[in-house]
Amino acid sequence: MEKTICRGAIRGRLTPPCSKSYAQRALAASLLAEGRSTLRNIEFCDDTLSAVRCVETLGARVSRADDHTLIVDGGLNPTASCLNVGESGLSSRLFTPIAALCREPIRIEGRGTLLERPMSMMIDPLRELGAEVHSDNGFLPIDVRGPLKGGEVGIDGSVSSQFITGLLIALPRTDHETVLHVSHAVSRPYLDMTIDAVDRFGVGIEQRDYREFYIEGGQSYMPIDYAIEGDWSAAAMMLVAGAVSGEVAIENIEMLSKQADTAVIGALLRAGCMIIDEPRRVTAVHRPLSGFEFDATDCPDLFPALAALAASAEGVTRLVGTSRLEHKECNRAEAIREEFGKLGIEVDLEEENVMKIRGGRIRGGRVFSHYDHRMAMALAVAALNSDSEVTIEGAECVAKSYPRFFEDLESIKTTK
Repeated sequence: MEKTICRGAIRGRLTPPCSKSYAQRALAASLLAEGRSTLRNIEFCDDTLSAVRCVETLGARVSRADDHTLIVDGGLNPTASCLNVGESGLSSRLFTPIAALCREPIRIEGRGTLLERPMSMMIDPLRELGAEVHSDNGFLPIDVRGPLKGGEVGIDGSVSSQFITGLLIALPRTDHETVLHVSHAVSRPYLDMTIDAVDRFGVGIEQRDYREFYIEGGQSYMPIDYAIEGDWSAAAMMLVAGAVSGEVAIENIEMLSKQADTAVIGALLRAGCMIIDEPRRVTAVHRPLSGFEFDATDCPDLFPALAALAASAEGVTRLVGTSRLEHKECNRAEAIREEFGKLGIEVDLEEENVMKIRGGRIRGGRVFSHYDHRMAMALAVAALNSDSEVTIEGAECVAKSYPRFFEDLESIKTTK
């Protein structure tokens, strides 16, 4: 699908989708809870639907009470021998350890660009914790057979925190205590989210400086009624839109959220944007923008939004953390350099782990999403300040996290 975006100012209020990161964690915890959980404020992007399929395959009964509420009757009792996680990186690394709780052999399969993303960090730790594991040279599909037994194990956290999240959710259900020794943990806010999510379901995890996690065995997840908060990753993109081209208020988000992408507020303030913080609402108001410096190592999903912000800022922006971008839906650093370059924006990747973006005149043209939802959204936001229309190829990929993104963006444009 192609989508053409024209220059235009924006003004209005939006409510982003729910946090798909919290939604997937809540679905996993609901699966492991014996009883009925109610998950409210759910929106059904592709990644959340992948998680729903996984919990159903692993034994949960899931029904919709209304358009934004799921009823989950938990219970780990696999109904099939194959989990299809679609293109969801989190689901692949979250549900593999949960599947390894089961005595039945289970295959974890995916599709699209997920088949090119590394899963090797899971193999040895799962084996050391008692599971049988076979993979396609460290990529999907992966075959696991449990049960996990707990114990003490070292984990390399430098590629992704998602597998650690999967272990933190699965291991409380083992018979024995577990100590995870994690080296080079990245995306630490996502680990905070995991500990917060399981705590809501009555499960306790202790951690020390993100290097050691203690998980008591034999814990029980309790069914709960849980309203999922708004997604800061989606909110970040719209707040940047407000910063570069008008004013936008985002509802159902809180500055004190544990979500990693709340960090976008720091970048917006450094660039010169006005931020108004109110209960359950954050507003971004355009002011003259200047280049800024920002370390996105722990929030790599912000890079595309920050690139769109930098493109409309005078001067050079310096973003740290590009080493985190190679194994996303695409190599995001190279994709940003290539596609923003087509719009006349210079992106320099010569310095190790650093992206430099020189803001200025954004020209129109044809760009490609690389089938990366965040790239498609960032290019659309950049187009708000382009001197002519921008056509985005592969725009349908926004369905992965924010299916109504283009409709929401169009709804707040004040000039066409």
